[in-house]
Formats: sequence, C-alpha cells, structure tokens
Amino acid sequence: MLIPVTILTGFLGSGKTSLLNHILRQPHGHRIAVIENEFGEAGIDNELLVQDFEEQIVEMNNGCICCTVRGDLVRILGELIAKKDAGTLRFDRVVIETTGLADPAPVAQTFFVDEDIGKRYLLDAVVTLVDAKHAQAQLTEHHEAQEQVGFADRIVLTKTDLVDADAVHALRQRLAQMNPRAKIRTAHKGVADIGDLLDIRGFNLNAILEIEPDFLHDVSHEHDDEVGSFVFHTDQPLDIAKVEDFLGAIVRVYGTQMMRYKGVLQVEGEDRRIVFQGVHMLMGAELGTAWKKHEVRGSKMVFIGKNLPREILEKGLTHCIFQPEDSPQA
Repeated sequence: MLIPVTILTGFLGSGKTSLLNHILRQPHGHRIAVIENEFGEAGIDNELLVQDFEEQIVEMNNGCICCTVRGDLVRILGELIAKKDAGTLRFDRVVIETTGLADPAPVAQTFFVDEDIGKRYLLDAVVTLVDAKHAQAQLTEHHEAQEQVGFADRIVLTKTDLVDADAVHALRQRLAQMNPRAKIRTAHKGVADIGDLLDIRGFNLNAILEIEPDFLHDVSHEHDDEVGSFVFHTDQPLDIAKVEDFLGAIVRVYGTQMMRYKGVLQVEGEDRRIVFQGVHMLMGAELGTAWKKHEVRGSKMVFIGKNLPREILEKGLTHCIFQPEDSPQA
C-alpha cells in the first residue's frame, strides 16, 4: 500500500507549526513522519519535538514520528522507507512542512519524477494555510504567497477571529478567484478537523473521478493577482488524439506558467471518463469510472497558473472537439 504524503505550506506566520502540533497531538491512531525543510528554527514546539541528531528520527508520545530534513528530499524519503522495511521504524503517512517562503512545486514534482519514490509514496494533497489578517497584503506583495494558494488542494484560513466577517468574505472571494478547485476551511488557534487535512486525495488520479460540483465558480472577471484560473467546459465529446497533441504542445511552451491543471474528459468512443492532471511540465492521464447510462456527459478542465494563455487554451481545446468527418472511412 502506498504511503500518503501531505505537503503543508503557507506564508510566514500563517500558523503551520500550530496546525502541525495539533495534528501530532490528536489521538487519530496514525503514525506520522514529519519532514521539515527548515533546520535550526523551532518548526515544532521544543516540548513536542526533541531532535535526535544521530538518527534524525524521534518517536512522539502519541506515536508520531518526526525528522528534520538535512539533505535532499528524495534521500530522506528513501531513508524512511529503508527503515520502515527493516522494521526499525513504523509510520503510515508523511507530512512535509515547507518554509514560509517556499514554492511547493518542486516538492510536489518529486513524487512525479522519481520512480522509486512514486512506487512507495502517494502525494495526497497540498494543504495551504492563509493568514486572514495579513493575507490581502501578502498576496499582493509576495508571489510566493500566490504560488502557495495556486497549488493548494485545500486552503485553511487562520486568524479569522482577528478580522471582521466582511474581510473574511472578501478574502474567500479572492482565494476562490485564484484557485476555484480548492475547498476552503477554517482553523481556530491551530485547531482544525483532521478529516479536512488528511486523505484528501487531491493528487490521486484514481480518486478524482468527478470534479466537485461547487468548484466551478465564475472566474471570468479581471483581477490583479498574477496567479489566476479559468475553467473550460464542453458537453461535446473530445478527440483524445487531438487533446494529447494540443496539451503536449501547450505544456512545452507554457508549462512553467501552468501551476496546476486538472480535468475529467468525455472522449469519443470511450465509455469511461478520462481523468488527467498536471504540474508545470509534468502531465498524466488515466481511465476513470464508467459513464452511467442516463448520465449527462461532458468535459470539465480547470487551469491554474501565472498569466495563463486563456484564449489560446480555449481555442485549442475547442478545436479538440470530435468531428464526425474526422472518423476513418470504413
């Protein structure tokens, strides 16, 4: 069974440590390995985490396990697996806490590009914390904050008790504009529902069989954020060969701008959904569940990124709609 991994990110002061402490202290029964990419800073309260410089691993009172990254992420993940296989370490999931100024993309890409890591780990989701009191300014002034929101599978608002309801509503609208596919939840003083943080399956193609019906927001209006999003939808079947050729070409040219993209496709001649997603230059697709007999079929794709070539994408995808005259002659 693959080991699920959660990437916990968020701008400086957003409350990652408080939330992580909450996760570690809960009697949820999970044994958690925590990887931090900061060393020398109190990533976890001293009374909760005692550094073991020899082994890099220390077992928590509640059965969780923590380690501090002092090298390459792949190496650390490999060492964890080696110890698990040898029976010297027991854990059933991993949480990676990034620095407040980190772009989560390189961490997420690790699980796409390294074959050995992909065989043992499943990237479950990117969970991004957003400081309700300071987020508006941070999102305007720091592209890292926008990157973190753009990559999120789940957004958790913190410090909502420090601002009024109108400010929270405005922030929610802005976040939904930037990333319409990430559900927004709230944490109060580091406390949140564990079910909103773990086993989200935001990066698991097998589980993304249908996009949530409420994630299609109106994202057509203009805004000032560098990170934006839009949705393409058609109820006509697509030509899968054209889709593959078009997206392959788009990724080669605009891949660095395309932070996250995901969709469920209705393909001509196929009775099952095609589910696809990508991160920057890396893209994958596989068969999803079968269309039901009387189900309304269609394709929905969401693109999140920086200065996206929306017109090119919309025209290109429209061109991918199946045309009967393209069918081979009998």
